[in-house]
This record gives sequence, C-alpha cells and structure tokens, in this order.
Amino acid sequence: QVQLVESGGGLVQAGGSLRLSCAASRTFSNYAMGWFRQAPGKEREFVAAINRPGISTYYADSVKGRFTISRDNAKNTVALQMNSLKPDDTAVYSCAASLYGGGVALKTSPTYDNWGQGTQVTVSS
Repeated sequence: QVQLVESGGGLVQAGGSLRLSCAASRTFSNYAMGWFRQAPGKEREFVAAINRPGISTYYADSVKGRFTISRDNAKNTVALQMNSLKPDDTAVYSCAASLYGGGVALKTSPTYDNWGQGTQVTVSS
C-alpha cells in the first residue's frame, strides 16, 4: 500500500492555470499513476495517467492539449499541470496508484489500488 496526498487545488478564473501535485508515502516507481476527477452529481472520470518510467502518458479527450501529467520517481511525486482551464473542469481531483495495471487499462478506475483524498479545483467563468 502507498498513501497519496494531493495538493495545489484552488479557485481560478477561466483561462487560468493550476498545478496539482500528489506525494506518495514511499517509493512509488513500481506504480503507474493516474488522475481522476469527480464533479458534483457526476461519476468519477479519468483525466490523465502515466506509466512507471514516465515514458507513456494517456489523456481524456476533454483535457488533451491543455493538461500535462508528469512524475518524478526520485521525489515520489506526480504532477498535473492544467492550463486553459474551463468551468467544466471544476471537480475534486484525485490521484491514484496502480501496482499491476498498464496501457489503456490506466484509463479505468478499477485498475487502481490506492487513492488520495482529493483536492478541489474550482474554475469561475
């Protein structure tokens, strides 16, 4: 098990940027990492994922070209840089770790074994 703690959420105007960070409690180079979000009244949805060495990345169509996921295995952190934010991006963002998952399976939440508590992102119009 690995504990995950997100930070960096907040309130931003449309068109602005935020950088979310997720810190792991221990070495997490064995885990693929993902970001998901859940807006009020909606189901959790995939945002972005990155494989263990940080070479392959995956994005939801709704964020492609605006969001960038990255990881630093030396610091046990994964980040989500969010640019050109829209009101529809408003949600609680959670990071997740998968010990065995890979490839396109990283786009689905059951692939992940460990979840953070989430951080609120609010984009005003």
